[in-house]
Amino acid sequence: MYHYTESGLNNVWLENGFNVVDTPYGKAVSIDDADGLHELLAIDLANKTGRLTGKEFRFLRTMLCLSQQNFAAMLGLTEQAASLWERTGKVPKSADATMRMLILEKLKGDGKMSEVINRINTVDRLVNQQIVATERNHKWRSKARVEKPEMIAA
Repeated sequence: MYHYTESGLNNVWLENGFNVVDTPYGKAVSIDDADGLHELLAIDLANKTGRLTGKEFRFLRTMLCLSQQNFAAMLGLTEQAASLWERTGKVPKSADATMRMLILEKLKGDGKMSEVINRINTVDRLVNQQIVATERNHKWRSKARVEKPEMIAA
């Protein structure tokens, strides 16, 4: 059995699905279908009884590709709050429930919440996003652009 701590979780053991490989630097382990393993772990954590630990919370947050800042902002809190939960393991019930709901929806749901999460992450990365409005046949349309539009002096 292999004690799989690379995920950040201390309580995961693999019976199979891994290979031990000799490298010039010593032995290394490769995991077969690591993404599938992480999805399984995320679903198991979301369905477990009892509160999430700080490490479990961090694992699930990273599975959603959310930063501490973005997750905390979704709840109207500070990045320091999320950091504290992960370090101390004292995750509030509301954050625990929200995290479980988001993970289950992403991995088993219809995708609407995943779209919201992807939008939050995209907007966070698009610091210079601009709305460009175009008029055609007396009808206005808009689209978001990352690059700055060509400016014409008015």
